[in-house]
Amino acid sequence: MTYRVCFVCTGNICRSPMAESVFRAHVTEAGLDGLVEIDSAGTGDWHVGEDADPRTVAVLEKSGYATAHTARVFDRSWFARRDLVIALDSSHLRALRLLAPTPEDAQKVRLLRSYAPSAGDDLDVPDPYYGGPDGFDDCLEMVEEASVGLLASVREAVEGRAT
Repeated sequence: MTYRVCFVCTGNICRSPMAESVFRAHVTEAGLDGLVEIDSAGTGDWHVGEDADPRTVAVLEKSGYATAHTARVFDRSWFARRDLVIALDSSHLRALRLLAPTPEDAQKVRLLRSYAPSAGDDLDVPDPYYGGPDGFDDCLEMVEEASVGLLASVREAVEGRAT
């Protein structure tokens, strides 16, 4: 049975496609790519149909990650087909939990940096959209760190389903 993870930010052109690409690479490297399905979406529809922000693409390509992406908005019906919905900041967490059709669906929503040991109480991945290239580099570092812990959690869930 496939385990499904969706990353969500505001417009689905910066943070969530970055997290999707990075996590997909980790899942593939771990040999779980046939067992884990990964996608991303936004809480709003401002950029639906657009490619990822060119600065996101540049940072991902510079670090060797795949960059194919088209923005879309998260639909509440998707909760039924997602095991985990990863919010990139606390505003996304609140929006997604309010959107969730059931309390069980609301419990599927987690903050990405809650999987990063060094995050402490600072669990938001700042939006790099209005800043310069350094913000995108910082975003990638946060996503990469959190992806390690997220992978461990997803691996445990996938292995738990197999037994």
